[in-house]
Amino acid sequence: MSAILEVGRATSGMPSRPRRGLVLGAGGVLGAAWTVGALRALETTTGWDPGSVEVVVGTSAGSVLSAFLGLGVSTEQLANHQRGVVGEGDLAVSYDYDAQAPLPPRPRLGHLGSPQLLRLAARHPMRVRPLAAMSSLLPPGRGSIRAVGDLVQNVGDEALALGLRTAQPTAWPQSPAPWIVAMDYDTGRRVVFGRDGSPEAALADAVTASCSIPGWYEPVTIGGRRYVDGGTCSPTSLDLLARLGLDEVVVLAPMASFAYDRPKGAARIERRVRRATTRRLLREAAVVRDAGVQVSMLGPGPEDLQAIGVNLMDGRRRLRVFETSLRTSASALHGLPLGTPSSAGR
Repeated sequence: MSAILEVGRATSGMPSRPRRGLVLGAGGVLGAAWTVGALRALETTTGWDPGSVEVVVGTSAGSVLSAFLGLGVSTEQLANHQRGVVGEGDLAVSYDYDAQAPLPPRPRLGHLGSPQLLRLAARHPMRVRPLAAMSSLLPPGRGSIRAVGDLVQNVGDEALALGLRTAQPTAWPQSPAPWIVAMDYDTGRRVVFGRDGSPEAALADAVTASCSIPGWYEPVTIGGRRYVDGGTCSPTSLDLLARLGLDEVVVLAPMASFAYDRPKGAARIERRVRRATTRRLLREAAVVRDAGVQVSMLGPGPEDLQAIGVNLMDGRRRLRVFETSLRTSASALHGLPLGTPSSAGR
């Protein structure tokens, strides 16, 4: 099996209409392509409709897909988009992948990304996550991720025009509710846009912030504060769902794996990073399981890893990654002991 699934403890007596959550992790352009394949396979193989969950936690690339699900974009439409096909009734999910460079533009040398965060990490090292502290040292990025925000805004506007949304254009989607994870670049604090008590933000701005890789893209300012990629706090932030009283959570984590190939060269470094990511995910899963929630996790397997390569931002591999995930994820998901299948409708 080329995509490996790890299934958490099932809760006893799963209700006939279980309360569900979904987690879509960080992973760049190729991670998003893998996740779309996994989402489509999840629905077609198990009947588990990603659009029927209560909440979708999205980080970085996963935040874009979380926003789409909240705006009413189906997994079929997402798959059509990856293939460059526009089906009848599809929303205009249009994005120029060729414009995405596989390497970052030259950064602003001689400057720190966040002197405030660096000082905080030096004074209170246990309060700042290691990756967040490292991000403070990176020079400010020159790239702009605004095109992603424009994409989310355009899809939201069209969904409203077509009647898929009945709320005002600025209202946050609620069915499902996307929780978009970013990091406050001056405090290192994880911020979950869309959750009660979090700072107010337009969905497009929150997604842009969640995708702003430090050192590559410019931080995004919301409410006078600078935000960067939520993956600097956690690749998935699965632990956010521990206290919601959910019955079941599915995690699609393109930066984690539960089975590996045996690569050579630079890919060996990537696999070490991936193993560290997986250990973090397993710790977060334990927290959610201890709250009595069934947790199922899917990550790229050996065949997927070969398709992805070492650069998650290399859009030239996107279609291959998507098609591979569509096949391998379906194989891994076959017979998955999820609760009662969701209906196909929204």
